[in-house]
Amino acid sequence: MRLLVVEDDRDINRQVVAALEEAGYVADKAFDGEEGGYLGENEPYDAIILDMGLPKADGVTVLQNWRRAGVKTPVIILTARDRWSDKVDGFDAGADDYVTKPFHMEELMARVRAILRRAAGHASSQIACGPVTLDTRSGRVFVDGAPIKLTSHEYRLLSYLMHHTGRVVSRAELTEHLYDQDFDRDSNTIEVFVGRLRKKLAVDLIQTVRGLGYLIDPNQPTGRG
Repeated sequence: MRLLVVEDDRDINRQVVAALEEAGYVADKAFDGEEGGYLGENEPYDAIILDMGLPKADGVTVLQNWRRAGVKTPVIILTARDRWSDKVDGFDAGADDYVTKPFHMEELMARVRAILRRAAGHASSQIACGPVTLDTRSGRVFVDGAPIKLTSHEYRLLSYLMHHTGRVVSRAELTEHLYDQDFDRDSNTIEVFVGRLRKKLAVDLIQTVRGLGYLIDPNQPTGRG
Protein backbone atom coordinates (compact mmCIF):
# COMPACT_ATOMS: atom_id res chain seq x y z
CA MET A 1 0.00 0.00 0.00
CA ARG A 2 1.30 3.43 -0.97
CA LEU A 3 0.31 6.57 0.93
CA LEU A 4 0.96 10.30 0.67
CA VAL A 5 1.58 12.53 3.70
CA VAL A 6 0.97 16.25 3.08
CA GLU A 7 2.10 18.10 6.19
CA ASP A 8 4.19 21.29 6.44
CA ASP A 9 5.50 20.56 9.95
CA ARG A 10 8.63 18.61 9.04
CA ASP A 11 8.88 16.83 12.40
CA ILE A 12 5.29 15.59 12.23
CA ASN A 13 5.72 14.67 8.56
CA ARG A 14 8.86 12.68 9.34
CA GLN A 15 7.23 10.92 12.31
CA VAL A 16 4.12 9.94 10.36
CA VAL A 17 6.14 8.70 7.38
CA ALA A 18 8.38 6.67 9.72
CA ALA A 19 5.35 5.13 11.44
CA LEU A 20 3.78 4.23 8.10
CA GLU A 21 6.98 2.61 6.86
CA GLU A 22 7.38 0.70 10.12
CA ALA A 23 3.82 -0.59 9.64
CA GLY A 24 4.75 -1.94 6.20
CA TYR A 25 3.46 0.86 3.96
CA VAL A 26 5.28 2.91 1.34
CA ALA A 27 4.99 6.66 1.96
CA ASP A 28 5.68 9.73 -0.15
CA LYS A 29 5.75 13.17 1.46
CA ALA A 30 4.95 16.76 0.55
CA PHE A 31 5.31 19.92 2.62
CA ASP A 32 2.91 22.35 0.94
CA GLY A 33 -0.47 22.33 -0.75
CA GLU A 34 0.88 22.92 -4.22
CA GLU A 35 3.22 19.90 -4.28
CA GLY A 36 0.77 17.73 -2.35
CA GLY A 37 -2.07 18.66 -4.68
CA TYR A 38 -0.01 17.71 -7.72
CA LEU A 39 1.11 14.36 -6.27
CA GLY A 40 -2.37 13.45 -5.06
CA GLU A 41 -3.86 14.10 -8.48
CA ASN A 42 -1.18 12.40 -10.55
CA GLU A 43 0.07 9.46 -8.46
CA PRO A 44 -2.03 6.34 -7.64
CA TYR A 45 -2.11 6.47 -3.83
CA ASP A 46 -4.16 4.10 -1.70
CA ALA A 47 -4.77 6.78 0.95
CA ILE A 48 -3.66 10.33 1.76
CA ILE A 49 -3.02 12.05 5.09
CA LEU A 50 -3.64 15.76 4.60
CA ASP A 51 -3.01 18.76 6.87
CA MET A 52 -5.44 21.67 6.57
CA GLY A 53 -3.12 24.59 7.38
CA LEU A 54 -0.71 24.27 4.46
CA PRO A 55 1.37 26.96 2.73
CA LYS A 56 0.70 27.82 -0.95
CA ALA A 57 -2.75 26.13 -0.86
CA ASP A 58 -4.80 25.16 2.19
CA GLY A 59 -5.88 21.56 2.71
CA VAL A 60 -9.59 22.13 2.08
CA THR A 61 -8.85 23.74 -1.30
CA VAL A 62 -6.46 20.92 -2.21
CA LEU A 63 -9.07 18.34 -1.28
CA GLN A 64 -11.82 20.10 -3.20
CA ASN A 65 -9.59 20.23 -6.28
CA TRP A 66 -8.90 16.50 -6.01
CA ARG A 67 -12.58 15.64 -5.81
CA ARG A 68 -13.44 17.94 -8.72
CA ALA A 69 -10.72 16.20 -10.74
CA GLY A 70 -12.29 12.83 -9.97
CA VAL A 71 -9.68 11.67 -7.45
CA LYS A 72 -11.42 9.11 -5.21
CA THR A 73 -8.44 8.28 -2.98
CA PRO A 74 -9.48 8.06 0.71
CA VAL A 75 -8.27 11.10 2.66
CA ILE A 76 -7.63 11.50 6.38
CA ILE A 77 -7.41 15.12 7.49
CA LEU A 78 -4.76 15.71 10.16
CA THR A 79 -5.00 19.18 11.70
CA ALA A 80 -4.90 21.34 14.82
CA ARG A 81 -8.29 22.82 13.88
CA ASP A 82 -10.73 21.10 16.23
CA ARG A 83 -13.88 23.24 15.93
CA TRP A 84 -16.93 21.36 14.75
CA SER A 85 -17.31 23.80 11.85
CA ASP A 86 -13.79 22.96 10.63
CA LYS A 87 -14.65 19.27 10.72
CA VAL A 88 -17.83 19.90 8.75
CA ASP A 89 -15.84 21.86 6.15
CA GLY A 90 -13.35 18.98 5.85
CA PHE A 91 -16.00 16.31 5.43
CA ASP A 92 -18.00 18.42 2.99
CA ALA A 93 -14.84 18.94 0.94
CA GLY A 94 -14.53 15.17 0.57
CA ALA A 95 -12.57 13.89 3.58
CA ASP A 96 -13.17 10.34 4.78
CA ASP A 97 -11.81 10.78 8.32
CA TYR A 98 -10.56 13.53 10.61
CA VAL A 99 -7.81 13.44 13.26
CA THR A 100 -7.00 16.45 15.44
CA LYS A 101 -3.57 17.40 16.80
CA PRO A 102 -2.09 16.51 19.19
CA PHE A 103 -2.74 12.88 18.30
CA HIS A 104 -1.55 9.42 19.27
CA MET A 105 0.33 7.71 16.44
CA GLU A 106 -1.34 4.39 17.26
CA GLU A 107 -4.76 5.95 16.66
CA LEU A 108 -3.67 7.43 13.33
CA MET A 109 -2.27 4.06 12.20
CA ALA A 110 -5.52 2.34 13.24
CA ARG A 111 -7.51 4.86 11.19
CA VAL A 112 -5.21 4.25 8.21
CA ARG A 113 -5.82 0.50 8.47
CA ALA A 114 -9.56 1.05 8.75
CA ILE A 115 -9.80 3.42 5.79
CA LEU A 116 -7.79 1.02 3.60
CA ARG A 117 -10.02 -1.90 4.63
CA ARG A 118 -13.20 0.02 3.90
CA ALA A 119 -11.89 1.15 0.51
CA ALA A 120 -11.23 -2.49 -0.40
CA GLY A 121 -14.55 -3.73 1.02
CA HIS A 122 -13.18 -5.55 4.08
CA ALA A 123 -14.76 -5.24 7.53
CA SER A 124 -12.15 -6.87 9.76
CA SER A 125 -8.48 -6.21 10.49
CA GLN A 126 -7.88 -9.84 9.53
CA ILE A 127 -8.26 -10.71 5.85
CA ALA A 128 -8.52 -14.42 5.15
CA CYS A 129 -8.43 -16.36 1.91
CA GLY A 130 -8.44 -20.13 2.30
CA PRO A 131 -5.75 -21.12 4.81
CA VAL A 132 -3.93 -17.77 4.50
CA THR A 133 -4.71 -14.95 6.96
CA LEU A 134 -3.28 -11.45 6.78
CA ASP A 135 -3.44 -9.55 10.08
CA THR A 136 -3.25 -5.88 9.11
CA ARG A 137 -3.01 -4.78 12.75
CA SER A 138 0.08 -6.82 13.63
CA GLY A 139 1.53 -6.96 10.10
CA ARG A 140 1.76 -10.76 10.29
CA VAL A 141 0.74 -13.56 7.94
CA PHE A 142 -0.48 -17.02 8.93
CA VAL A 143 -1.03 -20.23 6.98
CA ASP A 144 -3.32 -22.69 8.76
CA GLY A 145 -2.69 -20.70 11.94
CA ALA A 146 1.11 -20.93 11.71
CA PRO A 147 3.05 -17.66 11.31
CA ILE A 148 5.02 -17.19 8.10
CA LYS A 149 8.08 -14.94 8.06
CA LEU A 150 8.04 -12.50 5.14
CA THR A 151 10.26 -9.62 4.12
CA SER A 152 8.73 -6.13 4.00
CA HIS A 153 8.49 -6.28 0.19
CA GLU A 154 6.84 -9.71 0.28
CA TYR A 155 4.37 -8.55 2.92
CA ARG A 156 3.41 -5.42 0.97
CA LEU A 157 2.87 -7.46 -2.19
CA LEU A 158 0.69 -10.04 -0.46
CA SER A 159 -1.20 -7.33 1.41
CA TYR A 160 -2.06 -5.46 -1.78
CA LEU A 161 -3.25 -8.62 -3.54
CA MET A 162 -5.32 -9.73 -0.53
CA HIS A 163 -6.89 -6.28 -0.18
CA HIS A 164 -7.94 -6.62 -3.84
CA THR A 165 -9.10 -10.23 -4.05
CA GLY A 166 -11.35 -11.14 -6.91
CA ARG A 167 -9.73 -8.96 -9.55
CA VAL A 168 -6.62 -9.19 -11.69
CA VAL A 169 -3.84 -6.83 -10.59
CA SER A 170 -1.26 -5.96 -13.25
CA ARG A 171 2.48 -5.83 -12.62
CA ALA A 172 2.42 -2.11 -13.45
CA GLU A 173 -0.24 -1.46 -10.81
CA LEU A 174 1.68 -3.44 -8.20
CA THR A 175 4.85 -1.50 -9.03
CA GLU A 176 3.03 1.84 -8.68
CA HIS A 177 1.55 0.93 -5.31
CA LEU A 178 4.49 -0.89 -3.71
CA TYR A 179 7.31 1.60 -4.34
CA ASP A 180 7.69 5.29 -3.56
CA GLN A 181 8.11 7.93 -6.24
CA ASP A 182 11.92 7.97 -5.99
CA PHE A 183 12.37 4.20 -6.34
CA ASP A 184 13.84 2.84 -9.58
CA ARG A 185 10.79 0.83 -10.56
CA ASP A 186 11.22 -2.42 -12.44
CA SER A 187 8.11 -4.55 -12.87
CA ASN A 188 10.30 -7.64 -13.34
CA THR A 189 11.09 -7.60 -9.63
CA ILE A 190 7.40 -8.24 -8.94
CA GLU A 191 7.72 -11.65 -10.59
CA VAL A 192 10.64 -12.48 -8.29
CA PHE A 193 8.69 -11.54 -5.16
CA VAL A 194 5.63 -13.49 -6.32
CA GLY A 195 7.84 -16.56 -6.76
CA ARG A 196 9.25 -16.15 -3.25
CA LEU A 197 5.78 -15.69 -1.79
CA ARG A 198 4.49 -18.85 -3.42
CA LYS A 199 7.37 -20.86 -1.95
CA LYS A 200 6.91 -19.45 1.54
CA LEU A 201 3.12 -19.78 1.60
CA ALA A 202 3.25 -23.26 0.01
CA VAL A 203 -0.40 -22.97 -1.05
CA ASP A 204 -2.05 -22.34 -4.42
CA LEU A 205 -3.12 -18.79 -3.58
CA ILE A 206 -1.68 -16.41 -6.18
CA GLN A 207 -2.71 -17.18 -9.75
CA THR A 208 -0.91 -15.83 -12.81
CA VAL A 209 -3.28 -14.54 -15.48
CA ARG A 210 -1.09 -14.64 -18.55
CA GLY A 211 -0.57 -11.26 -20.15
CA LEU A 212 -2.62 -9.47 -17.49
CA GLY A 213 -1.16 -9.93 -14.01
CA TYR A 214 -1.97 -11.75 -10.79
CA LEU A 215 -5.19 -12.81 -9.11
CA ILE A 216 -6.27 -14.07 -5.72
CA ASP A 217 -9.69 -15.63 -6.21
CA PRO A 218 -11.51 -15.93 -2.87
CA ASN A 219 -13.91 -18.49 -4.37
CA GLN A 220 -11.28 -20.88 -5.69
CA PRO A 221 -10.22 -23.83 -3.50
CA THR A 222 -6.74 -23.26 -2.10
CA GLY A 223 -4.60 -26.33 -1.60
CA ARG A 224 -1.01 -27.00 -0.72
CA GLY A 225 1.43 -26.23 -3.53
